[in-house]
Amino acid sequence: MSQEIEIEFKNGVNEIEFHRLMDAFHVQPEDFVLQHNHYLDTPQFELKESGCALRIREKNERFELTLKEPADEGLLETNETLTRLQADALLKESIFPEGNVKNAVQSLITDFKALKHFGTLSTKRAEVPFKGGTLVFDHSFYLNKQDYEIEYEVTDRKKGEEIFYNLLNTYQIPAKPTDNKVKRFYMEKMRQSSGDE
Repeated sequence: MSQEIEIEFKNGVNEIEFHRLMDAFHVQPEDFVLQHNHYLDTPQFELKESGCALRIREKNERFELTLKEPADEGLLETNETLTRLQADALLKESIFPEGNVKNAVQSLITDFKALKHFGTLSTKRAEVPFKGGTLVFDHSFYLNKQDYEIEYEVTDRKKGEEIFYNLLNTYQIPAKPTDNKVKRFYMEKMRQSSGDE
């Protein structure tokens, strides 16, 4: 189990901008690793209503359970490694493994059995070190949709923000507010279920 504060800046980009940045940073197609984010919440989306997100990330046959909660600066992430059996039990049968993530979730919801797997977002991700942080290239697929984004993960918010927006200016990429993946997934799911195709 680990806890860490996540400070990141993100910007949605189109496919042309994404490939332009890939070229600039010498990112090759083989540098990308496929990961699957399996999202969990109650039918009433109690975690979302608290500003939180719960996911199992599956990457290279490894599984990590993460709760993201708002923090004074960035997000507080509580992480725990799961076995495939534990991941399957949680996704298919709502059997929550004992541990620090369960303890943290306990303060947010009352009934663990109410937790359901409400969808999966898959991402091809490449990462490169950049000016003291990590520049992340994400190409995501979910609900018959795909999108591209650039993230910059840092430990110093002020410095990271300046570096990130300078990067966007340098490559003439418009800055635009970008929701996190779980929110984009949720909004697309709501849009599709309302029949607003």
